[in-house]
Amino acid sequence: MAEISFDDFQKVDIRVGKVIDAQPFPEARKPAIKLWVDFGAPLGVRKSSAQITKHYSPDGLIGLQVMAVVNFPPRQIGKFMSEILVLGMPDDGGEVVLVRPDQEIPLGGRLF
Repeated sequence: MAEISFDDFQKVDIRVGKVIDAQPFPEARKPAIKLWVDFGAPLGVRKSSAQITKHYSPDGLIGLQVMAVVNFPPRQIGKFMSEILVLGMPDDGGEVVLVRPDQEIPLGGRLF
């Protein structure tokens, strides 16, 4: 993989937010959950579609803090507009495990 500069890294805006709503997304091609994530002021609530159904249920996601890229352009996923990319890593079976802080962080805190 090519090396990037610190300036390149600074262009990726990764913030912490809290899941305030989560709903099944049966219309998605691959099993997914619709998420509404609150990043506090000034970003507010942003939406995402996440393929995280192996380890998470909609009800179990409410209140969790997650990390997300907030400066990608919105992307249409079926009839749902995804505004952020919630971050995860694959487990040993290739299923997504969410990237989350290990302590409560103020909403909107930026990764550095």
